[in-house]
Amino acid sequence: MRYLALAAIVPAAVLLGGTASAAEIPSLRVTSASSEIQPYHPGAEGVTYNQELAPAGAVLSVVGVEAPQGTTVLLTTRGLLPEREYGAHVHVKPCGAAPADSGPHFQDKKDPVQPSVDPAYANPRNEVWLDFTTDRQGNAFAVARVPWRFDGREASSVVIHETHTHTEPGHAGTAGARLACLSVDF
Repeated sequence: MRYLALAAIVPAAVLLGGTASAAEIPSLRVTSASSEIQPYHPGAEGVTYNQELAPAGAVLSVVGVEAPQGTTVLLTTRGLLPEREYGAHVHVKPCGAAPADSGPHFQDKKDPVQPSVDPAYANPRNEVWLDFTTDRQGNAFAVARVPWRFDGREASSVVIHETHTHTEPGHAGTAGARLACLSVDF
């Protein structure tokens, strides 16, 4: 099933984590992307940087729903390693040839010190964190809701990381190596 179609059939109130009046529905902005990850090539939407932990052919799919009260991002994966923890975050640039090409995490209120490891900025209220654990088949689903919108600001990819996201000072927001990336035009 195409994930844009999924967003169209799931009631807005469910996607947004609350209720939505008919007047709010026209102001929804839905974005989506889905791709098999492959080694980088120009024009690639989905990229693997570590085929041992993010095998080529695995599928990453994202739906973003922006509404007046905030943003909901849904991530599904298919074909990653079974029963394994991964981290995932929205990043500011599209995927590129090198893992760092996607830039830092998107932050609603940008930390003046980069890379951001200050829990005042690197937290799931100021960033989009989509940590997940795969099932026995390597599939997973994650959802994040934040009380703000991207509103056309630089948010251009979802990056899959090696571990769940750390929260302690000096390490907040870190999740190990960048394993894979999906470009998404939020």
